[in-house]
Amino acid sequence: MALVGIHENDSEKDLEYCCRRLLGAKLWDNGNGGQWRHGVKTKGFEILCVSQFTLYGTLSNKKWQPDYKLAMKALPAKDLYQKFLEQLGHSYDKEKILDGVFGAMMDVELVNDGPVTIIIESDPQPRSERNEEE
Repeated sequence: MALVGIHENDSEKDLEYCCRRLLGAKLWDNGNGGQWRHGVKTKGFEILCVSQFTLYGTLSNKKWQPDYKLAMKALPAKDLYQKFLEQLGHSYDKEKILDGVFGAMMDVELVNDGPVTIIIESDPQPRSERNEEE
């Protein structure tokens, strides 16, 4: 399962980076006891992507209420999320890329198989800095 948060400064370049990292991450053993040898593509696993704007939530005010200012606004985030799914499908197998409903309240159950949770994040720079680099 991949919980996918879109940062307010994310671009298609960030999606490409995260796609490569997600598909290339060697998180499973090789069947002979060698840990961290196989990735999702080698194993032929499906990837369930769940849009999750709350990943960029903070508790920043005095009332300790969540603030989601760092998450991209819904309409542009939905567009980038769909592009991310397309990139995963193009780079792997679109039949193995699953997702829920963007922005919907969903009940998702996760069984964490092992001691590993990985954060894959590109470096979120302000748009002004990115434009200078490009």
